[in-house]
Amino acid sequence: MTITIVGAGLGGLALARVLHVNGIEAVVYEREASREARGQGGMLDIHSGQRALREAGLIDQFHSIARGEGQDMRLLEPDGTLLLQEDTPDDAPLDRPEVDRADLRNLLLDSLPEGVVRWGHAFESADNGLLHFADGSTATYDLLVGADGAQSRVRALLTDARPAHIGQNVVELGIPDIDRTHPDLAAMVGRGNYWVLGNGLSLAAQRNGDGRVRIGLSFYNTGEDWFATTGIPFDDPAAARARLIDLLPGWDARFTALIAACDNTVVPRSITSLPIGLTWPSRPDVTLLGDAAHLMPPVGEGANMALLDGAVLGLALAAHRDDFPSAVEEYEREMFERTSTAARMSARIQELLTSPDASRRMLEFFQPG
Repeated sequence: MTITIVGAGLGGLALARVLHVNGIEAVVYEREASREARGQGGMLDIHSGQRALREAGLIDQFHSIARGEGQDMRLLEPDGTLLLQEDTPDDAPLDRPEVDRADLRNLLLDSLPEGVVRWGHAFESADNGLLHFADGSTATYDLLVGADGAQSRVRALLTDARPAHIGQNVVELGIPDIDRTHPDLAAMVGRGNYWVLGNGLSLAAQRNGDGRVRIGLSFYNTGEDWFATTGIPFDDPAAARARLIDLLPGWDARFTALIAACDNTVVPRSITSLPIGLTWPSRPDVTLLGDAAHLMPPVGEGANMALLDGAVLGLALAAHRDDFPSAVEEYEREMFERTSTAARMSARIQELLTSPDASRRMLEFFQPG
């Protein structure tokens, strides 16, 4: 029985690894030409997903690359008022450590035998046990697992649902080697996460393991066409940074200094999600995991759910080696319930972030009572 995974993201690789640990072969097809084909984004807050890494036999290696200090948090208002500062003791347990997405992906890739991941295979369609790729090549499958992210092509085999804009638009920026180039800003941001919330906007600054601070400016209650109407000249990074500062009237000068110090990486992103509680009639030969199955607002659950999806599906397939349809049904029942709960919590946090008094409401969320 051929298990074919489309997408070499965290969920697809976790599935391949758990299957490998249990003596089951799988093939992963990835559209990118190599693991270095593009950047993998910033840091991830890994909490419930640690269970998947234990099932994959990788928890010790994960702890060696995780950053416990990444659990630090500072929460402020736009006028500079500090609402919350949590500094993690050096001996604190790694309950929610941060890890560089690229490092975690490389850990999973390196745990798989040579040839499991087939690079440069862009999935186009599938029917009757045959995969079709953009270059005209084909491959067979008995079970097809769509782990191909937010814009999944495999998803269409199971549901007509598509991601919808959630009223949030983000501009991503960054300051490289901040400790050397801007030590004052480095001290302000600290070791972990730095959030400024208010006025329908947020600034999130996050330490990366390579010394870069990634910054996300989020504009809430905005439409899909918002970027086209704001006049941000993304083809001119210096002018784009100046325009972004103009969009932060009344914000403390320390926060706008963060924007001014960024390099020429200025990337717009429109945020979408799938409907909460999305399900589909189970099929014996196709299923989904990760963002392909349950794309959520980016508030810290997506990567954890993808890792768990891969582990849960892998364990179900190992328990039902001669009955893949039963394994898929078992996995989907658990996944639908677990990810619906996570999606509802993500939506609640998203609602708090979009409120006029977001900073105070998030303080109450982090420190209830």
